[in-house]
Amino acid sequence: MAKIEGSWSGMRKYLEQEMLADSLRGRVRWQCVSFRDMDGLCMFSLCVDGVTVKQFSWETVNSYFIAQGMKSEAAAHPRGRREYWMEFQELRIRIPPQERTEYTDGEFCDALAAYRNQPIGESLCSADPLVRMFALLDRRVGKRRLAALEAQSAAWPAWLQALFHLRCAAECMAPAGDTP
Repeated sequence: MAKIEGSWSGMRKYLEQEMLADSLRGRVRWQCVSFRDMDGLCMFSLCVDGVTVKQFSWETVNSYFIAQGMKSEAAAHPRGRREYWMEFQELRIRIPPQERTEYTDGEFCDALAAYRNQPIGESLCSADPLVRMFALLDRRVGKRRLAALEAQSAAWPAWLQALFHLRCAAECMAPAGDTP
């Protein structure tokens, strides 16, 4: 499993019960699926109202690179499997999380650690969209802070804008846009 501080069940409790905004309790759930024989890789999922709205894994990033035309399918790769995943690693390093819309389980864990170890104001302004995601769902962010973020939210990835709108709607605020 990707490195998280403590156990996944403890982290899930922290995210869903201790730090989640009251207005989202019972609506937001986090899941983690470990892949056997995959060198500790896993997939984290964010679910809203029982529907998966975002997944974080190597495969989601790999599929993103393929869809963007940055790399070919494994079956079409002219060299072997090892070279295929080395190409993936090179792309992942070259194109940082701020420049894409899909993220690995390791990037999820790194963002979670950053969010937990810095003030909420820094997390809300983070260049890392995953750190901002955690902050937007945080109980310490109130209506005034959300209102102040509305103008800059237009520059965020669509999936993060949807979470912002979900939070605003849950707080009975009415920013323009749809909820996930």
